[in-house]
Amino acid sequence: MPIIERDPWRRQYFDDVPCPTDVSIPTDDADAWTLHPRHRWVYDKLRIAESQGIECAPHGVAPRRYPVFSKPIVNLRGMGLGSRVLADARAAARHQRPGHLWMALLTGVHVSTDLAVENGRVRWLRHVVGTPGPQGTFDHWVIAAALRPALAAYCRAWAEAHLPGYTGMLNLETIGERIIEVHLRFADQWPDLYGPGWVDAVVRLYAQRRWRYADHERVDGYSVVLFGPHGRRYRHPPPERVAAILRRDAVSSVQIPFDETRAPSAHAMPPGGFRLAIVNCRRLSAGRRARRELAEGFGVPAVLRVATARRAGYD
Repeated sequence: MPIIERDPWRRQYFDDVPCPTDVSIPTDDADAWTLHPRHRWVYDKLRIAESQGIECAPHGVAPRRYPVFSKPIVNLRGMGLGSRVLADARAAARHQRPGHLWMALLTGVHVSTDLAVENGRVRWLRHVVGTPGPQGTFDHWVIAAALRPALAAYCRAWAEAHLPGYTGMLNLETIGERIIEVHLRFADQWPDLYGPGWVDAVVRLYAQRRWRYADHERVDGYSVVLFGPHGRRYRHPPPERVAAILRRDAVSSVQIPFDETRAPSAHAMPPGGFRLAIVNCRRLSAGRRARRELAEGFGVPAVLRVATARRAGYD
């Protein structure tokens, strides 16, 4: 498939979209790295922090002040793997790792912004704001109709200054209107909530190197997430349960984002829980109702208040 989607639960967004066979559109960072060698430097989080004047350094260089945030310099799997707050010098010494950096601890709203970039110029963007849960999880995301003017201007200016000649989709994760992650792709969790014809516009961007999308009737959307405790082996819910949820007008899609044939430890998950389901919808109440029903089928609480187990690799 020219739209390269590694996760089978997200192919539902792309299976019926015509795409030229000589066009490759990444939805995963490893594929984006391969397809965009000129701009792959953006996956170096040390360079991203330095490009904004954020205090940072590799492990081994002592911070001047604490707390700081620590994470791998490059992490193509995402999900906050290996990241943590370092409260003091003792914590920094205990968690010193090769290939990791520390940076100033940012505060503020965590926003994911997708941008369509045409020859280094931003032609479209949209923000998604997450409501955090415990230990790296998110309760739900709001796919906002309205722009945040200051953040939009900052993202636009950074992209146009640092990605000359780039054409394609771009995802910027920010905290407090400063960029913490850059991805040479779009967020493939909610493309159905950007509006009819949006994926077709993405295909045209890559095939014709031009962005054309009439985005005049934006409405808020919601992506509601169900997490279960780590340490269990989960099975997919019966197809009829998912089909019944999908028949509701306010529900756009349901994802069951794990492979039941693989060991739980083989999945990249945040320390706060194992992601079991995602409901994309146009009313938050509809998403929460669907989450409750799916949670009953999995035998887990609809909302994890405290992480009851930690996946191997998060210490």
